[in-house]
Amino acid sequence: MARLADDKGARQRRGAAAYRHDPLRFLAAEFEGARDVWRSASGRLCVAGPQVARDVLGNRQGAFRETSDFFHTRTGVFGPRAAQIAIGRAARDLVRRHLDAHRADLPRLVGTRLAPTSTWPDAGNLLIREHLRDVLLCPDSPTELHAVVDGIIARAVLAGAREHHAVLSRLRFRHRAMSALGREIRARRSARAAEPRDLLDVAVIGGGPAADPGQIAEVYLSFLFATVGSIGFALGWAVQLTGTHPDTAGNEPAWIVREALRLWPVAWLFARTPSRAHTLAGITADPHDEVNVCLYLVHRHPQHWERPDEFVPRRWAAPPRDAAYMPFGFGPHTCAGATVTMTLLEDLIRIITRDWHLSITASGSGPQLGPALAPPRFTAELHHRAAAPERR
Repeated sequence: MARLADDKGARQRRGAAAYRHDPLRFLAAEFEGARDVWRSASGRLCVAGPQVARDVLGNRQGAFRETSDFFHTRTGVFGPRAAQIAIGRAARDLVRRHLDAHRADLPRLVGTRLAPTSTWPDAGNLLIREHLRDVLLCPDSPTELHAVVDGIIARAVLAGAREHHAVLSRLRFRHRAMSALGREIRARRSARAAEPRDLLDVAVIGGGPAADPGQIAEVYLSFLFATVGSIGFALGWAVQLTGTHPDTAGNEPAWIVREALRLWPVAWLFARTPSRAHTLAGITADPHDEVNVCLYLVHRHPQHWERPDEFVPRRWAAPPRDAAYMPFGFGPHTCAGATVTMTLLEDLIRIITRDWHLSITASGSGPQLGPALAPPRFTAELHHRAAAPERR
């Protein structure tokens, strides 16, 4: 019996090590296109079935500890729930107003930021940063704070950024960034603005006077990751897939964006902890388990998608497969900015496919794994259609 326990422990340690090395490849190999729920060799309970994923993320039966991926901080989950809802709505409204007011700026931005060549996925992140600059931080914020935000993006948001800086350097910069944000949060509380000018105001006003400044700062960091990071990576996937599939020309921008997010959901893995013992598709989950919902596999489940691993934008010409499609999560903690995100991505893809000839040169293979699923590195060439040589 002891020998069996030792063997099981050794297998789990090997599985855990393989998972840490490449969790996406590890889970895909275990999935084999046939499982809805399984006990992984890494020790986790993994979910790839769409209905089970919705049950876990929606937490309809209260079988999981209530949590929020966006509002998770180092000291716990920012709350109460009413404040989370207020912050989400205010952020969505602020971004929507900005996008409506500055939609006419997008063609110029694409031309200056992406043409004639651009290096991705950073180019997508920095384009989003430029377009949402005043939403992320209003122009009259302290110069030091603008520099700190640029530093956060360079050191923590861009794909692979953390690998380029030593641990001690990252810790020192984080201390400096949190100190600068804390000072600004206290100053803004004293000013008592009635309406938010930027996303930092959204967090300060929505958090109320009693909220810990450190937690408010972390909520603001979540805004940076969700906008510059996640939207930028989603744009990168849409551009990369469009440029490497010229046979899909003529597709609607909305189809391209939805299919890119189906194949490569930026928020690809959600972890949940059971609050009590219960079963998931016949497998027992208890409070000692970590339950991982893998949207990458949900979006490629062969029982719910035809040609699941292929880029087929025209599948979205028919009514969408809502039950097996959840790129922004599902349930009460679904991303509040999903609608405005889709609008911005569709506008950008429309401009790129309408006004430019796009070609892609790969310089990396496979996604770049992290908290978000970032595209591989590639170079994009854009040549304006009006300036293209006439074909004879």
